[in-house]
Amino acid sequence: MRVAYQAGVIRALAEFGLEFAHADGTSGGTINLAMLLSGLSPVEMCDRWRTLDVKHFASAMPLPEYLKPNQLLAMGDADGLVRKVFPHLGIDVEKINAASGMQGTFNVCNYSRKTNEVILHQEIDLDLLVAGVSLPIFMPPVAKGGDLYLDSVWIKDANLMEAVRRGADELWLVWCIGNMRTYKRGFFNQYVHMIELSANGRLFEEFKQISDINGRIATGEVVLGHTRPIRLHLVKPEYPLPLDPDFYLGRIDAVTLIAMGYADAKKYLASMKPEGVELEPEITLMKDPILGITFRETMTGRIIFGQTDPKAMQPSKTGNDSILAMHATITIQDLDCFIADPNHLGQLNGAIDYPPFGQNIPAKSGVFNLFSPTDQPTLKLMVYEMGFEHEGKDYYLAGRKEVRKDPVVDMWKETTTLYSQLHQGTDKSGPIVAAGVLSLGMTDLMKMISTMHAINASSPVEATDAMMRFGRFFMGELWDTYFRKVKG
Repeated sequence: MRVAYQAGVIRALAEFGLEFAHADGTSGGTINLAMLLSGLSPVEMCDRWRTLDVKHFASAMPLPEYLKPNQLLAMGDADGLVRKVFPHLGIDVEKINAASGMQGTFNVCNYSRKTNEVILHQEIDLDLLVAGVSLPIFMPPVAKGGDLYLDSVWIKDANLMEAVRRGADELWLVWCIGNMRTYKRGFFNQYVHMIELSANGRLFEEFKQISDINGRIATGEVVLGHTRPIRLHLVKPEYPLPLDPDFYLGRIDAVTLIAMGYADAKKYLASMKPEGVELEPEITLMKDPILGITFRETMTGRIIFGQTDPKAMQPSKTGNDSILAMHATITIQDLDCFIADPNHLGQLNGAIDYPPFGQNIPAKSGVFNLFSPTDQPTLKLMVYEMGFEHEGKDYYLAGRKEVRKDPVVDMWKETTTLYSQLHQGTDKSGPIVAAGVLSLGMTDLMKMISTMHAINASSPVEATDAMMRFGRFFMGELWDTYFRKVKG
């Protein structure tokens, strides 16, 4: 389910102008490949992921099956996938089979033969699409042609050599499988670790194969028709993505996953080297997850073009204004460092709704500071900033909540009012083209509180402790600002 992340990457690659002759998908990646070959644009893919009810992924087996747990084939079946998920995502087998302009290949595991089979998009069918995402324990194998088929992630999660055999000398890999040094407790975490071991291990074997091919090419040999070295570009998250149960339970949403993929791709594109990345195991390594906090916040308000000061705005005489919504997911990856850091810096991902520009525009960069000090001793800022693109131009929305050390001011208004300026360019040094005030209503505040939770906690006790520590920090800052006696 979390491969909504890939849709954000695909959108960023398309905006960059990349075109592909061949696309290959394994496991959850087959879903996005099927969407592309069904004729959806990257923007449409993101919209469909955003509006999908992820609970439709879960579909129960017939009740009598659960009365025989020792003989249970899987925890669920594919009915929800076939009847609800695939249709909502726009997956159409006939359109996939008839697609032209790019060759697609789908990887499925033939369990009967213990091999990975590559299925051309002209030959894929609904049974094999289901098999491609049927993980053991969670979904049953699919019977077809006298064999049983399953998700191939255990033996291959990226088929780079299939692309090499087809003549590709520039490969782009979107990698969602975790690769961290931490070994977590619990059955589900260790099930995931087994997938990580298998998928990364097989990928690294393909790195070795490609390195050997490049070495032979360097000596003047023609290998599989290649006379130039094969380059690899890789887009991956900085930290391992939240797992499917987090998505299913609403602890993260598709808007955030899409924005994370989009931002990671934009970051890679901005700094990539022509020769690509080194074909070494360390390139998929991610930072070890640390105890932190996350929450989602939506602020809305009117933005007026031609205005520069959100505190001195005049009504628009041209009607050149509209309601803007900032959908922000704040992630504090390391709670200890966050509290100790004077700027209290967190990670921000999200999207912008602004009718003149469009809906659900993913942010390619973001900044969040909580109670950041200024050169005025009585003023601290809550900073929310997002960079995004529209029609090939860069824009940067810079917002600040002004928290003043004055017991007379309205605490509610200050902590829920975001004075915002829209800059043209990649940061707030660019010219201001619009300004406005966004706010957080009571309904949105309650929604924000409901999304707040600890991440990477090893136990419920540790999660509760993290929430209490963050709460004490937040309320302590408010107490110091609004209720402690101001000294002369």
